[in-house]
Amino acid sequence: MKFTDVMGLLGGLALFLYGMQMMSSGLEAAAGNKMKQILEKLTANRFLGVLVGAVITAIIQSSSATTVMVVGFVNSGMMTLRQAVWIIMGANIGTTITGQLIALDVGAIAPLIAFLGVAVVVFSKNLKLHHIGNIFAGLGILFIGMDMMGAAMKPLQNSEEFINLLTTFENPLLGILAGTVFTAIIQSSSASVGILQALAASGIIKLSSAAYVLFGMNIGTCITALLASIGTNRNARRTTVIHVTFNVIGTIIFTILCIVTPLISFMEGITPGNGPAQIANLHTTFNIVTSLLLIPFGNMLASFAEKILPDVDEEDDAIKLMYLPNLRSMDEDMLGLSAISVDATKNEIQRMMEMARNNISLSFDAFGNRDTKLIEQVEQNEEYIDFLNKEISKYISKAITHERNERGSKILNAYFKITSNIERIGDHAINICGYSNMLKKRDIQFSKGAQKEIKHMKEICDELMEHLLNPETDAVANYGVIAIMEQRIDDMTKKYRENMLQRISKGTCSDEGSILYSEMLTDFERIGDHALNISKEMTEIQIAQQ
Repeated sequence: MKFTDVMGLLGGLALFLYGMQMMSSGLEAAAGNKMKQILEKLTANRFLGVLVGAVITAIIQSSSATTVMVVGFVNSGMMTLRQAVWIIMGANIGTTITGQLIALDVGAIAPLIAFLGVAVVVFSKNLKLHHIGNIFAGLGILFIGMDMMGAAMKPLQNSEEFINLLTTFENPLLGILAGTVFTAIIQSSSASVGILQALAASGIIKLSSAAYVLFGMNIGTCITALLASIGTNRNARRTTVIHVTFNVIGTIIFTILCIVTPLISFMEGITPGNGPAQIANLHTTFNIVTSLLLIPFGNMLASFAEKILPDVDEEDDAIKLMYLPNLRSMDEDMLGLSAISVDATKNEIQRMMEMARNNISLSFDAFGNRDTKLIEQVEQNEEYIDFLNKEISKYISKAITHERNERGSKILNAYFKITSNIERIGDHAINICGYSNMLKKRDIQFSKGAQKEIKHMKEICDELMEHLLNPETDAVANYGVIAIMEQRIDDMTKKYRENMLQRISKGTCSDEGSILYSEMLTDFERIGDHALNISKEMTEIQIAQQ
Protein backbone atom coordinates (compact mmCIF):
# COMPACT_ATOMS: atom_id res chain seq x y z
CA MET A 1 0.00 0.00 0.00
CA LYS A 2 1.55 3.26 -1.16
CA PHE A 3 1.82 6.46 0.84
CA THR A 4 -0.75 8.09 -1.46
CA ASP A 5 -3.18 5.25 -0.69
CA VAL A 6 -2.72 5.78 3.05
CA MET A 7 -3.39 9.49 2.60
CA GLY A 8 -6.47 8.67 0.53
CA LEU A 9 -7.72 6.35 3.25
CA LEU A 10 -7.19 8.95 5.98
CA GLY A 11 -8.71 11.69 3.85
CA GLY A 12 -11.74 9.55 3.08
CA LEU A 13 -12.20 8.73 6.75
CA ALA A 14 -11.91 12.44 7.61
CA LEU A 15 -14.61 13.35 5.07
CA PHE A 16 -16.81 10.49 6.30
CA LEU A 17 -16.62 11.65 9.93
CA TYR A 18 -16.96 15.34 8.98
CA GLY A 19 -20.04 14.56 6.91
CA MET A 20 -21.65 12.87 9.92
CA GLN A 21 -20.76 15.88 12.10
CA MET A 22 -22.34 18.26 9.55
CA MET A 23 -25.52 16.21 9.46
CA SER A 24 -25.69 16.13 13.26
CA SER A 25 -25.14 19.89 13.50
CA GLY A 26 -27.79 20.59 10.87
CA LEU A 27 -30.34 18.40 12.62
CA GLU A 28 -29.53 19.97 15.99
CA ALA A 29 -29.97 23.49 14.66
CA ALA A 30 -33.16 22.59 12.76
CA ALA A 31 -34.91 20.59 15.47
CA GLY A 32 -32.91 20.76 18.72
CA ASN A 33 -35.65 22.49 20.72
CA LYS A 34 -38.31 20.11 19.37
CA MET A 35 -36.26 17.04 20.31
CA LYS A 36 -37.61 16.86 23.84
CA GLN A 37 -41.25 17.14 22.72
CA ILE A 38 -40.74 14.37 20.14
CA LEU A 39 -39.10 12.05 22.64
CA GLU A 40 -41.66 12.72 25.38
CA LYS A 41 -44.54 11.86 23.04
CA LEU A 42 -43.02 8.78 21.45
CA THR A 43 -41.05 7.06 24.21
CA ALA A 44 -44.13 6.36 26.31
CA ASN A 45 -44.75 3.39 24.00
CA ARG A 46 -41.89 0.93 23.60
CA PHE A 47 -42.47 0.29 19.90
CA LEU A 48 -42.72 3.99 19.09
CA GLY A 49 -39.61 4.53 21.20
CA VAL A 50 -37.70 1.99 19.11
CA LEU A 51 -39.02 3.65 15.96
CA VAL A 52 -37.95 7.18 16.95
CA GLY A 53 -34.50 5.90 17.95
CA ALA A 54 -34.16 4.19 14.58
CA VAL A 55 -35.35 7.22 12.59
CA ILE A 56 -33.12 9.74 14.38
CA THR A 57 -30.10 7.47 14.01
CA ALA A 58 -30.89 6.78 10.35
CA ILE A 59 -30.92 10.54 9.72
CA ILE A 60 -27.68 11.38 11.53
CA GLN A 61 -25.96 8.09 10.60
CA SER A 62 -24.56 7.53 14.09
CA SER A 63 -25.88 5.34 16.90
CA SER A 64 -23.13 6.76 19.10
CA ALA A 65 -24.51 10.29 18.68
CA THR A 66 -28.05 9.12 19.47
CA THR A 67 -26.93 7.17 22.53
CA VAL A 68 -24.84 10.08 23.84
CA MET A 69 -27.89 12.30 23.36
CA VAL A 70 -29.98 9.82 25.34
CA VAL A 71 -27.36 9.76 28.12
CA GLY A 72 -27.66 13.55 28.31
CA PHE A 73 -31.46 13.43 28.33
CA VAL A 74 -31.52 10.87 31.15
CA ASN A 75 -28.94 12.87 33.08
CA SER A 76 -30.98 16.08 32.83
CA GLY A 77 -34.22 14.34 33.82
CA MET A 78 -35.83 14.77 30.40
CA MET A 79 -36.16 11.01 29.97
CA THR A 80 -36.52 8.06 32.32
CA LEU A 81 -34.14 5.11 32.29
CA ARG A 82 -36.86 2.82 30.96
CA GLN A 83 -37.71 5.19 28.11
CA ALA A 84 -34.03 5.23 27.20
CA VAL A 85 -34.05 1.44 26.65
CA TRP A 86 -36.31 1.72 23.60
CA ILE A 87 -34.35 4.60 22.04
CA ILE A 88 -31.11 2.63 22.37
CA MET A 89 -32.67 -0.40 20.69
CA GLY A 90 -33.91 1.80 17.86
CA ALA A 91 -30.51 3.48 17.54
CA ASN A 92 -28.89 0.12 16.90
CA ILE A 93 -31.36 -0.55 14.09
CA GLY A 94 -31.05 2.95 12.60
CA THR A 95 -27.27 2.79 12.38
CA THR A 96 -27.53 -0.05 9.86
CA ILE A 97 -29.00 2.33 7.26
CA THR A 98 -25.53 3.65 6.42
CA GLY A 99 -24.36 0.18 5.45
CA GLN A 100 -27.44 -0.42 3.34
CA LEU A 101 -26.94 2.86 1.47
CA ILE A 102 -23.29 1.98 0.83
CA ALA A 103 -24.36 -1.44 -0.46
CA LEU A 104 -26.80 0.28 -2.84
CA ASP A 105 -23.92 2.41 -4.17
CA VAL A 106 -25.64 5.68 -3.31
CA GLY A 107 -22.12 7.11 -3.45
CA ALA A 108 -22.52 7.41 -7.22
CA ILE A 109 -24.77 10.46 -6.73
CA ALA A 110 -22.94 11.70 -3.61
CA PRO A 111 -21.33 14.68 -5.40
CA LEU A 112 -24.77 15.83 -6.57
CA ILE A 113 -26.21 15.52 -3.05
CA ALA A 114 -23.25 17.47 -1.63
CA PHE A 115 -23.57 20.14 -4.34
CA LEU A 116 -27.29 20.66 -3.73
CA GLY A 117 -26.72 20.91 0.04
CA VAL A 118 -23.88 23.41 -0.33
CA ALA A 119 -25.89 25.43 -2.87
CA VAL A 120 -28.72 25.77 -0.36
CA VAL A 121 -26.27 26.81 2.38
CA VAL A 122 -24.54 29.40 0.18
CA PHE A 123 -27.48 30.92 -1.68
CA SER A 124 -30.44 30.57 0.69
CA LYS A 125 -31.07 33.28 3.27
CA ASN A 126 -33.77 31.23 4.98
CA LEU A 127 -32.27 29.97 8.27
CA LYS A 128 -34.30 26.76 8.30
CA LEU A 129 -33.32 25.90 4.71
CA HIS A 130 -29.72 26.67 5.67
CA HIS A 131 -29.87 23.96 8.36
CA ILE A 132 -31.49 21.48 5.95
CA GLY A 133 -28.76 22.26 3.41
CA ASN A 134 -26.16 21.35 6.04
CA ILE A 135 -27.84 17.97 6.51
CA PHE A 136 -27.72 17.16 2.77
CA ALA A 137 -24.21 18.56 2.30
CA GLY A 138 -23.06 16.36 5.18
CA LEU A 139 -24.72 13.32 3.63
CA GLY A 140 -23.00 13.92 0.29
CA ILE A 141 -19.59 14.50 1.89
CA LEU A 142 -20.05 11.33 3.93
CA PHE A 143 -20.43 9.19 0.81
CA ILE A 144 -17.63 10.97 -1.05
CA GLY A 145 -15.39 10.02 1.87
CA MET A 146 -16.68 6.45 1.62
CA ASP A 147 -15.72 6.25 -2.04
CA MET A 148 -12.26 7.64 -1.26
CA MET A 149 -11.69 4.96 1.37
CA GLY A 150 -12.80 2.24 -1.04
CA ALA A 151 -10.45 3.46 -3.76
CA ALA A 152 -7.53 3.68 -1.31
CA MET A 153 -8.05 0.08 -0.17
CA LYS A 154 -8.10 -1.57 -3.60
CA PRO A 155 -4.30 -2.14 -3.66
CA LEU A 156 -4.66 -4.23 -0.48
CA GLN A 157 -6.33 -7.03 -2.44
CA ASN A 158 -2.88 -7.94 -3.79
CA SER A 159 -1.24 -7.94 -0.36
CA GLU A 160 -0.88 -11.53 0.89
CA GLU A 161 0.23 -10.36 4.35
CA PHE A 162 -2.91 -8.24 4.81
CA ILE A 163 -5.19 -10.98 3.48
CA ASN A 164 -3.57 -13.53 5.83
CA LEU A 165 -4.12 -11.14 8.72
CA LEU A 166 -7.81 -10.81 7.91
CA THR A 167 -8.31 -14.58 7.66
CA THR A 168 -7.32 -14.87 11.34
CA PHE A 169 -10.56 -13.03 12.11
CA GLU A 170 -12.44 -16.24 11.28
CA ASN A 171 -11.61 -17.02 14.91
CA PRO A 172 -14.68 -15.54 16.70
CA LEU A 173 -12.78 -14.16 19.70
CA LEU A 174 -10.09 -12.48 17.57
CA GLY A 175 -12.67 -11.07 15.17
CA ILE A 176 -14.86 -9.65 17.95
CA LEU A 177 -11.83 -8.18 19.73
CA ALA A 178 -10.53 -6.56 16.53
CA GLY A 179 -13.92 -5.04 15.72
CA THR A 180 -14.39 -3.76 19.28
CA VAL A 181 -10.95 -2.15 19.52
CA PHE A 182 -11.04 -0.57 16.06
CA THR A 183 -14.50 0.95 16.53
CA ALA A 184 -13.62 2.13 20.04
CA ILE A 185 -10.65 4.00 18.57
CA ILE A 186 -12.53 5.83 15.81
CA GLN A 187 -15.77 6.02 17.88
CA SER A 188 -18.11 5.36 14.98
CA SER A 189 -19.64 2.03 14.07
CA SER A 190 -20.95 3.52 10.81
CA ALA A 191 -17.42 4.44 9.78
CA SER A 192 -15.93 1.10 10.85
CA VAL A 193 -18.68 -0.88 9.10
CA GLY A 194 -18.14 1.29 6.03
CA ILE A 195 -14.43 0.46 6.03
CA LEU A 196 -15.30 -3.24 6.41
CA GLN A 197 -17.60 -2.94 3.40
CA ALA A 198 -14.87 -1.20 1.43
CA LEU A 199 -12.58 -4.17 2.16
CA ALA A 200 -15.32 -6.56 1.08
CA ALA A 201 -15.94 -4.59 -2.12
CA SER A 202 -12.28 -4.99 -3.00
CA GLY A 203 -12.51 -8.74 -2.44
CA ILE A 204 -10.05 -8.58 0.45
CA ILE A 205 -12.30 -9.97 3.19
CA LYS A 206 -15.10 -12.55 3.10
CA LEU A 207 -18.23 -12.61 5.24
CA SER A 208 -16.87 -15.58 7.23
CA SER A 209 -14.17 -13.29 8.63
CA ALA A 210 -16.13 -10.02 8.52
CA ALA A 211 -19.06 -11.37 10.56
CA TYR A 212 -17.25 -11.56 13.91
CA VAL A 213 -15.47 -8.25 13.31
CA LEU A 214 -18.91 -6.76 12.62
CA PHE A 215 -20.29 -8.08 15.91
CA GLY A 216 -17.35 -6.58 17.77
CA MET A 217 -17.97 -3.24 16.08
CA ASN A 218 -21.40 -3.13 17.70
CA ILE A 219 -19.74 -3.44 21.11
CA GLY A 220 -16.99 -0.94 20.27
CA THR A 221 -19.48 1.77 19.39
CA CYS A 222 -20.52 1.86 23.07
CA ILE A 223 -17.23 3.56 23.99
CA THR A 224 -18.54 7.00 22.97
CA ALA A 225 -21.51 6.75 25.33
CA LEU A 226 -19.26 5.40 28.07
CA LEU A 227 -16.98 8.42 27.76
CA ALA A 228 -19.97 10.79 27.70
CA SER A 229 -21.35 9.25 30.90
CA ILE A 230 -18.25 10.10 32.94
CA GLY A 231 -19.32 12.51 35.66
CA THR A 232 -23.04 12.07 34.99
CA ASN A 233 -25.65 10.88 37.48
CA ARG A 234 -26.27 7.19 38.11
CA ASN A 235 -29.26 6.89 35.78
CA ALA A 236 -27.23 8.32 32.91
CA ARG A 237 -24.45 5.81 33.59
CA ARG A 238 -27.04 3.04 33.75
CA THR A 239 -28.06 4.03 30.22
CA THR A 240 -24.58 3.14 28.98
CA VAL A 241 -24.77 -0.18 30.85
CA ILE A 242 -27.97 -0.96 28.93
CA HIS A 243 -26.28 -0.05 25.65
CA VAL A 244 -23.29 -2.32 26.34
CA THR A 245 -25.52 -5.15 27.63
CA PHE A 246 -27.72 -5.01 24.51
CA ASN A 247 -24.78 -5.35 22.14
CA VAL A 248 -22.99 -8.00 24.19
CA ILE A 249 -26.13 -10.15 24.31
CA GLY A 250 -26.61 -9.72 20.56
CA THR A 251 -22.97 -10.64 19.91
CA ILE A 252 -23.23 -13.81 22.01
CA ILE A 253 -26.44 -14.89 20.28
CA PHE A 254 -25.17 -14.30 16.74
CA THR A 255 -21.73 -15.75 17.37
CA ILE A 256 -23.39 -18.98 18.48
CA LEU A 257 -25.71 -18.88 15.45
CA CYS A 258 -22.76 -18.43 13.07
CA ILE A 259 -20.93 -21.38 14.63
CA VAL A 260 -23.79 -23.90 14.89
CA THR A 261 -26.00 -22.86 11.95
CA PRO A 262 -25.36 -22.03 8.26
CA LEU A 263 -26.23 -18.36 8.92
CA ILE A 264 -23.18 -17.00 7.06
CA SER A 265 -23.85 -19.19 4.02
CA PHE A 266 -27.49 -18.08 4.09
CA MET A 267 -26.55 -14.37 4.15
CA GLU A 268 -24.06 -14.91 1.32
CA GLY A 269 -26.76 -16.65 -0.71
CA ILE A 270 -29.12 -13.67 -0.52
CA THR A 271 -26.70 -11.41 -2.41
CA PRO A 272 -24.01 -13.70 -3.96
CA GLY A 273 -20.84 -11.95 -5.03
CA ASN A 274 -21.81 -8.68 -3.32
CA GLY A 275 -19.66 -8.42 -0.19
CA PRO A 276 -20.84 -4.94 0.93
CA ALA A 277 -24.49 -6.01 0.71
CA GLN A 278 -23.78 -9.22 2.67
CA ILE A 279 -22.19 -7.21 5.48
CA ALA A 280 -25.03 -4.65 5.41
CA ASN A 281 -27.67 -7.39 5.56
CA LEU A 282 -25.97 -9.22 8.42
CA HIS A 283 -25.57 -5.92 10.31
CA THR A 284 -29.26 -5.10 9.85
CA THR A 285 -30.32 -8.64 10.79
CA PHE A 286 -28.12 -8.55 13.92
CA ASN A 287 -29.72 -5.37 15.26
CA ILE A 288 -33.31 -6.04 14.24
CA VAL A 289 -33.34 -9.60 15.62
CA THR A 290 -31.57 -8.58 18.84
CA SER A 291 -34.08 -5.75 19.33
CA LEU A 292 -37.09 -8.02 18.69
CA LEU A 293 -35.70 -10.59 21.13
CA LEU A 294 -35.02 -8.03 23.85
CA ILE A 295 -38.07 -5.73 23.51
CA PRO A 296 -40.10 -7.94 25.92
CA PHE A 297 -37.20 -7.74 28.39
CA GLY A 298 -36.56 -3.99 28.16
CA ASN A 299 -37.60 -3.33 31.75
CA MET A 300 -35.42 -6.23 32.87
CA LEU A 301 -32.45 -4.59 31.13
CA ALA A 302 -33.16 -1.40 33.10
CA SER A 303 -33.43 -3.39 36.34
CA PHE A 304 -30.16 -5.16 35.53
CA ALA A 305 -28.46 -1.78 35.04
CA GLU A 306 -29.86 -0.64 38.40
CA LYS A 307 -28.33 -3.70 40.06
CA ILE A 308 -24.97 -3.09 38.39
CA LEU A 309 -25.06 0.54 39.54
CA PRO A 310 -27.24 0.61 42.68
CA ASP A 311 -28.35 3.81 44.34
CA VAL A 312 -25.98 5.23 46.91
CA ASP A 313 -26.76 7.58 49.77
CA GLU A 314 -25.52 11.09 49.12
CA GLU A 315 -25.43 14.14 51.33
CA ASP A 316 -28.55 16.08 50.40
CA ASP A 317 -27.37 19.13 52.32
CA ALA A 318 -24.19 19.53 50.28
CA ILE A 319 -24.12 22.62 48.09
CA LYS A 320 -23.93 21.35 44.52
CA LEU A 321 -25.41 21.48 41.06
CA MET A 322 -27.67 18.54 40.28
CA TYR A 323 -28.00 18.78 36.51
CA LEU A 324 -25.54 21.19 34.90
CA PRO A 325 -22.06 20.06 35.96
CA ASN A 326 -22.29 16.83 34.02
CA LEU A 327 -22.84 18.68 30.74
CA ARG A 328 -19.48 20.44 30.88
CA SER A 329 -17.62 17.33 29.73
CA MET A 330 -19.96 16.73 26.80
CA ASP A 331 -19.01 17.40 23.20
CA GLU A 332 -20.19 20.86 22.18
CA ASP A 333 -21.38 19.44 18.84
CA MET A 334 -23.40 16.65 20.44
CA LEU A 335 -26.86 16.06 19.02
CA GLY A 336 -29.58 17.27 21.38
CA LEU A 337 -27.18 19.29 23.55
CA SER A 338 -29.28 22.42 23.06
CA ALA A 339 -32.42 20.71 24.38
CA ILE A 340 -30.44 19.12 27.22
CA SER A 341 -28.87 22.46 28.19
CA VAL A 342 -32.22 24.22 28.23
CA ASP A 343 -33.93 21.54 30.28
CA ALA A 344 -31.07 21.11 32.75
CA THR A 345 -30.89 24.88 33.24
CA LYS A 346 -34.64 24.98 33.83
CA ASN A 347 -34.37 22.23 36.45
CA GLU A 348 -31.55 24.02 38.30
CA ILE A 349 -33.49 27.30 38.23
CA GLN A 350 -36.57 25.50 39.54
CA ARG A 351 -34.52 24.35 42.54
CA MET A 352 -33.20 27.86 43.05
CA MET A 353 -36.70 29.33 42.97
CA GLU A 354 -37.94 26.77 45.49
CA MET A 355 -35.21 27.90 47.88
CA ALA A 356 -36.12 31.55 47.34
CA ARG A 357 -39.78 30.81 48.07
CA ASN A 358 -38.82 28.96 51.24
CA ASN A 359 -36.62 31.86 52.34
CA ILE A 360 -39.37 34.44 51.80
CA SER A 361 -41.76 32.42 53.96
CA LEU A 362 -39.16 31.92 56.71
CA SER A 363 -38.14 35.58 56.61
CA PHE A 364 -41.66 36.88 57.16
CA ASP A 365 -42.05 34.40 60.04
CA ALA A 366 -38.79 35.64 61.54
CA PHE A 367 -39.80 39.31 61.16
CA GLY A 368 -43.37 38.94 62.37
CA ASN A 369 -42.46 36.75 65.36
CA ARG A 370 -38.99 38.26 66.11
CA ASP A 371 -37.69 34.70 65.75
CA THR A 372 -33.90 34.93 65.38
CA LYS A 373 -33.63 31.11 65.37
CA LEU A 374 -34.69 31.12 61.71
CA ILE A 375 -31.82 33.40 60.65
CA GLU A 376 -29.25 30.59 60.39
CA GLN A 377 -31.51 28.50 58.17
CA VAL A 378 -32.28 31.47 55.92
CA GLU A 379 -28.58 32.32 55.65
CA GLN A 380 -27.75 28.73 54.64
CA ASN A 381 -30.43 28.82 51.97
CA GLU A 382 -29.15 32.20 50.77
CA GLU A 383 -25.64 30.79 50.46
CA TYR A 384 -27.04 28.00 48.29
CA ILE A 385 -29.02 30.50 46.18
CA ASP A 386 -25.90 32.62 45.60
CA PHE A 387 -23.94 29.50 44.63
CA LEU A 388 -26.60 28.43 42.12
CA ASN A 389 -26.80 31.94 40.67
CA LYS A 390 -23.05 32.02 40.11
CA GLU A 391 -22.77 28.51 38.63
CA ILE A 392 -25.89 28.70 36.44
CA SER A 393 -24.81 32.09 35.08
CA LYS A 394 -21.34 30.74 34.30
CA TYR A 395 -22.80 27.75 32.49
CA ILE A 396 -25.27 29.83 30.45
CA SER A 397 -22.51 32.27 29.47
CA LYS A 398 -20.47 29.37 28.09
CA ALA A 399 -23.37 27.46 26.53
CA ILE A 400 -24.73 30.47 24.68
CA THR A 401 -21.46 30.95 22.77
CA HIS A 402 -21.83 27.44 21.30
CA GLU A 403 -25.60 27.61 20.74
CA ARG A 404 -26.39 27.18 17.03
CA ASN A 405 -30.15 27.46 17.39
CA GLU A 406 -31.60 30.98 17.59
CA ARG A 407 -34.49 29.81 19.73
CA GLY A 408 -32.09 28.09 22.10
CA SER A 409 -30.12 31.33 22.46
CA LYS A 410 -33.26 33.30 23.30
CA ILE A 411 -34.29 30.74 25.92
CA LEU A 412 -30.86 30.68 27.56
CA ASN A 413 -30.81 34.51 27.59
CA ALA A 414 -34.18 34.52 29.35
CA TYR A 415 -32.97 31.98 31.91
CA PHE A 416 -29.91 34.15 32.58
CA LYS A 417 -32.19 37.08 33.48
CA ILE A 418 -34.46 34.84 35.56
CA THR A 419 -31.50 33.59 37.59
CA SER A 420 -30.44 37.14 38.39
CA ASN A 421 -33.96 38.09 39.51
CA ILE A 422 -34.26 35.05 41.76
CA GLU A 423 -30.95 35.97 43.38
CA ARG A 424 -32.29 39.48 44.07
CA ILE A 425 -35.45 37.99 45.62
CA GLY A 426 -33.17 35.97 47.88
CA ASP A 427 -31.33 39.14 48.89
CA HIS A 428 -34.59 40.86 49.89
CA ALA A 429 -35.63 37.78 51.86
CA ILE A 430 -32.35 37.85 53.81
CA ASN A 431 -32.88 41.56 54.47
CA ILE A 432 -36.33 40.94 55.94
CA CYS A 433 -35.03 38.11 58.09
CA GLY A 434 -32.10 40.23 59.29
CA TYR A 435 -34.41 42.89 60.70
CA SER A 436 -35.61 40.36 63.29
CA ASN A 437 -32.26 40.66 65.07
CA MET A 438 -32.81 44.35 65.65
CA LEU A 439 -36.43 43.80 66.66
CA LYS A 440 -35.43 41.34 69.36
CA LYS A 441 -32.37 43.31 70.49
CA ARG A 442 -34.39 46.54 70.98
CA ASP A 443 -37.49 44.67 72.15
CA ILE A 444 -39.57 46.33 69.45
CA GLN A 445 -43.21 45.25 69.40
CA PHE A 446 -45.73 45.64 66.58
CA SER A 447 -49.38 46.47 66.97
CA LYS A 448 -52.05 43.96 66.04
CA GLY A 449 -52.73 45.96 62.89
CA ALA A 450 -49.09 45.77 61.82
CA GLN A 451 -48.93 42.05 62.62
CA LYS A 452 -52.01 41.48 60.46
CA GLU A 453 -50.38 43.39 57.59
CA ILE A 454 -47.21 41.31 57.87
CA LYS A 455 -49.33 38.16 57.68
CA HIS A 456 -51.06 39.45 54.53
CA MET A 457 -47.71 40.28 52.91
CA LYS A 458 -46.44 36.77 53.55
CA GLU A 459 -49.62 35.27 52.06
CA ILE A 460 -49.42 37.23 48.82
CA CYS A 461 -45.69 36.47 48.48
CA ASP A 462 -46.40 32.76 48.94
CA GLU A 463 -49.15 32.96 46.30
CA LEU A 464 -46.86 34.90 43.97
CA MET A 465 -44.06 32.35 44.17
CA GLU A 466 -46.53 29.49 43.79
CA HIS A 467 -47.60 30.95 40.44
CA LEU A 468 -43.97 31.25 39.32
CA LEU A 469 -43.21 27.67 40.32
CA ASN A 470 -46.14 26.09 38.50
CA PRO A 471 -44.64 24.78 35.21
CA GLU A 472 -48.01 23.55 33.94
CA THR A 473 -49.56 27.02 33.60
CA ASP A 474 -49.62 29.05 30.41
CA ALA A 475 -46.80 31.57 30.83
CA VAL A 476 -48.58 34.38 28.95
CA ALA A 477 -51.78 33.98 30.96
CA ASN A 478 -49.74 33.61 34.14
CA TYR A 479 -47.97 36.89 33.39
CA GLY A 480 -51.32 38.67 33.45
CA VAL A 481 -52.14 37.17 36.86
CA ILE A 482 -48.73 38.06 38.30
CA ALA A 483 -48.95 41.60 36.89
CA ILE A 484 -52.21 42.07 38.80
CA MET A 485 -50.62 40.68 41.96
CA GLU A 486 -47.58 42.95 41.53
CA GLN A 487 -49.87 45.97 41.28
CA ARG A 488 -51.66 44.74 44.38
CA ILE A 489 -48.32 44.59 46.19
CA ASP A 490 -47.60 48.20 45.15
CA ASP A 491 -51.03 49.26 46.42
CA MET A 492 -50.53 47.34 49.66
CA THR A 493 -47.12 48.94 50.19
CA LYS A 494 -48.58 52.42 49.75
CA LYS A 495 -51.54 51.65 52.02
CA TYR A 496 -49.39 50.08 54.75
CA ARG A 497 -47.05 53.09 54.76
CA GLU A 498 -50.04 55.33 55.33
CA ASN A 499 -51.23 53.05 58.13
CA MET A 500 -47.74 53.19 59.68
CA LEU A 501 -47.80 57.00 59.67
CA GLN A 502 -51.18 56.93 61.39
CA ARG A 503 -49.81 54.59 64.06
CA ILE A 504 -46.84 56.91 64.58
CA SER A 505 -49.14 59.88 65.02
CA LYS A 506 -51.19 57.92 67.57
CA GLY A 507 -48.05 56.81 69.40
CA THR A 508 -48.67 53.10 68.88
CA CYS A 509 -45.51 52.67 66.77
CA SER A 510 -41.98 53.56 67.88
CA ASP A 511 -39.51 55.43 65.70
CA GLU A 512 -37.18 52.44 65.48
CA GLY A 513 -40.07 50.10 64.72
CA SER A 514 -41.35 52.38 61.94
CA ILE A 515 -37.89 52.54 60.33
CA LEU A 516 -37.55 48.76 60.24
CA TYR A 517 -41.15 48.33 59.08
CA SER A 518 -40.56 50.84 56.27
CA GLU A 519 -37.43 48.98 55.18
CA MET A 520 -39.33 45.73 55.19
CA LEU A 521 -42.09 47.27 53.02
CA THR A 522 -39.44 48.31 50.48
CA ASP A 523 -38.14 44.72 50.32
CA PHE A 524 -41.71 43.44 49.98
CA GLU A 525 -42.32 45.77 47.03
CA ARG A 526 -39.04 44.75 45.35
CA ILE A 527 -39.95 41.06 45.61
CA GLY A 528 -43.06 41.81 43.55
CA ASP A 529 -40.99 43.69 40.94
CA HIS A 530 -38.54 40.83 40.50
CA ALA A 531 -41.34 38.25 40.35
CA LEU A 532 -42.93 40.23 37.51
CA ASN A 533 -39.55 40.32 35.71
CA ILE A 534 -39.27 36.54 36.04
CA SER A 535 -42.78 36.01 34.70
CA LYS A 536 -42.04 38.26 31.73
CA GLU A 537 -38.97 36.17 30.83
CA MET A 538 -41.06 33.00 31.15
CA THR A 539 -43.40 34.34 28.47
CA GLU A 540 -40.39 34.95 26.22
CA ILE A 541 -39.35 31.32 26.74
CA GLN A 542 -42.82 30.04 25.88
CA ILE A 543 -42.95 32.17 22.72
CA ALA A 544 -39.49 30.95 21.66
CA GLN A 545 -40.52 27.31 22.11
CA GLN A 546 -43.63 27.59 19.97
